[in-house]
Amino acid sequence: MSEAAARLGRISLPDQVQIHTDGACLGNPGPGGYGVVLRMGDHERELSGGFCLTTNNRMELLAVIKGLETLTRPCRVVLYSDSRYVVDAMEKGWAVKWRANGWQRNKREKAVNPDLWARLLDLCATHDVEFRWVRGHSGVADNERCDRLAVAAAKQSGLPDDPGYRPNS
Repeated sequence: MSEAAARLGRISLPDQVQIHTDGACLGNPGPGGYGVVLRMGDHERELSGGFCLTTNNRMELLAVIKGLETLTRPCRVVLYSDSRYVVDAMEKGWAVKWRANGWQRNKREKAVNPDLWARLLDLCATHDVEFRWVRGHSGVADNERCDRLAVAAAKQSGLPDDPGYRPNS
């Protein structure tokens, strides 16, 4: 059971949601996009967006965040991502440790993307999220759809700036 699940153990979470996410970047850094497919029962929703200059890892994280931010009440979530960066940091507790250490990975290295990790950790305190890694480009229909959404978003013209992107940080 995840840390969030343990905290939410006494709260009834009747809704189970499946969220598939993917991020894309045309160059790294470069224009980037995210794609999300949410499923709850017979309901499905797709989300996408992008920025003119960002990184692939930021888009992978933002996809997860946008999916969870869409939920209007605490839910049980099975979240599928092809990003080891996201899944391992959450499942192995790395992101929690980075925050506890003032966004330091270790004594010498700062954690990258602390703005997004903070948002994600806060969302995981609200929802009971189980992260599952899926191999990218392996025929998983919803992952493939998220990839198409993310790439299409990255290719849009007039994309806004990513307010959290910091080159060389």
